[in-house]
Amino acid sequence: MPARLASAGRTKYEVADIVRGHREELERLVTLRPEQHRALSAMALCRTAALGGHLDRCTRCDFQRPSYNSCRNRHCPKCQALAQERWIHARSERVLPVGHFHVVFTVPSELHPLMAFRREELFGALFGAATQTLAELARTKLDATMGITAVLHTWTRELRFHPHVHCLVTAGGLSLDRSRWVPRDGFLFPVKILGALFRGKMMDAVRRLHRDGAFDDFEPFRDPQGFDRLMGRLAKHRWVVYSKKPFATSDHLFRYLGRYTHRVGIANSRLLEVNDREVTFATKQGGTATLTPVEFLRRLVQHVLPPGFVKIRHYGLYAGANVPSRLARARELLPDGHDEAPLASTWYELLIALTGHDVGVCPHCGAEVLPGPLTRPPQPTARAPPFP
Repeated sequence: MPARLASAGRTKYEVADIVRGHREELERLVTLRPEQHRALSAMALCRTAALGGHLDRCTRCDFQRPSYNSCRNRHCPKCQALAQERWIHARSERVLPVGHFHVVFTVPSELHPLMAFRREELFGALFGAATQTLAELARTKLDATMGITAVLHTWTRELRFHPHVHCLVTAGGLSLDRSRWVPRDGFLFPVKILGALFRGKMMDAVRRLHRDGAFDDFEPFRDPQGFDRLMGRLAKHRWVVYSKKPFATSDHLFRYLGRYTHRVGIANSRLLEVNDREVTFATKQGGTATLTPVEFLRRLVQHVLPPGFVKIRHYGLYAGANVPSRLARARELLPDGHDEAPLASTWYELLIALTGHDVGVCPHCGAEVLPGPLTRPPQPTARAPPFP
């Protein structure tokens, strides 16, 4: 069944349109995991009558509009904007008023098949290797503890499988004896040292998992030499770590944090053309990619995370256990940097800040708009009409 054009007032095309039109074909070709089934179902139903909602009515004129509920699935491109704003507000109370480096840890492509086979274990190992690398260098080079927020991404702009971790790292840290703040300006640590240490820690984690039998059913390791050959290739690689110089604490930092924490594989705004045969979407630097709808969905579901897997984690000063102790002490030692305008806090304020529209005001006469019950029970989403 072909995809349906998105409703007026939204992007011309939506990922949900492609899901509704081509999911059945995907499922004939690919065996999906339960969490992938759930994610696709959520995307297809998000903000449709099937999930229910309410009817906004103007208190003065005849204006009314239905507002349907969101699916709240973390992989849905329509559900992350408000969640991002809420997260930014919550984190603003913990982020220290110092510069933050952006560091990206990437594993070689040779490791991708194994990571796809044991996703939860190796994604966890990736978090551990990246953050332990930063913590160890902070300890040995600065004699300090830094604050780290780490976020897992698994995609390229072409939606290929490419696991990597983004880390936002304080430009300095609290001395181990908690007596002073140790600044770190200009650059964090040499990227060659970061890469070499990261490689060693990640390879150690892979070896431990292999000893524990985590890869017993991995087809390439049925060859007795398969594991050793992979490790040999990984050891020869220069593992890439990217580090960007710090920027000052400001509203820009919070935008930057939210941009990486709540990004999904592809946003609806990147869809350029969708029809029965092709999906064309923007990649980077003005480029585009064109796939069949089924191949688009196949790539998309690669990035559905294991159930309950935590993709945003905090370490060092930002770890939950350190908030009342080390983080509080670091804040005492730093000048107050909270001179920006307060961030929106309620969902209503967040929505206005995000969209620029006040949903409580009638767009026709300017009177107050109040929510009320839908005039009829929610109906299933209609079968999508064909593309012209």
